[in-house]
Amino acid sequence: MHGLMMRSIQCFARDTYGQGLWAAVARRAALDVPDFEAMLTYDQRVAEEVIAALTVELGRPRASVLEDIGTYLVSDPNVERLRRLLRFAGISFEDFLQSLEDLPGRARLAVSDLILPRLTLQALPGGRYILRIDGDPPGFAHVMVGILRAMADDYGALVMLDHHGQRDGVDEIAITLVEAAFAEGRQFVLGDHAG
Repeated sequence: MHGLMMRSIQCFARDTYGQGLWAAVARRAALDVPDFEAMLTYDQRVAEEVIAALTVELGRPRASVLEDIGTYLVSDPNVERLRRLLRFAGISFEDFLQSLEDLPGRARLAVSDLILPRLTLQALPGGRYILRIDGDPPGFAHVMVGILRAMADDYGALVMLDHHGQRDGVDEIAITLVEAAFAEGRQFVLGDHAG
């Protein structure tokens, strides 16, 4: 797994629950070095051990923890860069949804060796969508649910999300856009203003 993803898990645990929790996770996962380097690659086994240790330390289901990681990646001020990358998709949550298929390519523009699963969006009548997630890392669909939830809040949209599980090895997330302008979204400025 890419070190950037591993570092994100570490930062989520540390920023959300404190250094003490991260130290307990690192011990439980038997990490040789408790800090991940963003530009290295780690064995998928290490990622699974860290996530398993995190779920035990938090006493929560794996899917819930992964969803919280996705929410953290968009909403925490310490990782504002990802939010900016995602907000470049457009001015509405619908624009954002329509750009999801381009996300793996945009991620590779930012980090050339970061490989994300293939995302396919199917629009259905009545503001409904199905997002299909095909590929590794395992559990990415749950992270994506957290990202979608946080981005809906960011845009001020009211959505319902439901992870339907896998069909033929591909994860499916049902998205229902209930109201596009439900609340005021977070401010987003395309570039810095020079004075």
